[in-house]
Amino acid sequence: MEIEKNNRINSLFAFYQPLLTKKQNDYMQLYYGDDYSLGEISEDYDVSRQAVYDNIRRTEKILENYEKKLHLFEEFTKRNKLADTIQSYVAAQYPKDQKLNQLVNQLESAEEE
Repeated sequence: MEIEKNNRINSLFAFYQPLLTKKQNDYMQLYYGDDYSLGEISEDYDVSRQAVYDNIRRTEKILENYEKKLHLFEEFTKRNKLADTIQSYVAAQYPKDQKLNQLVNQLESAEEE
């Protein structure tokens, strides 16, 4: 369960990072991205562990609220699943159709950007 939560928060952070303050960005990057402990972050910023913990939990809620309103991650996930389904179907049914395979690859590339 904890790994799923971490993956979700990392994904939301990737989508909504520009909407966060510098301190929120820094704490989230250190905690989730660089795997720093609360104690390590608190030492680096000369604040209490509780202050770091509160800021991270508050930022997680902010990220969830952004997703609840904007649905960017949800829509991205749906598009990726659909693109994977299309790619699998084309590979199985039309493996020799170069143009169709090229279009599917372009679709995959566009989604990654």
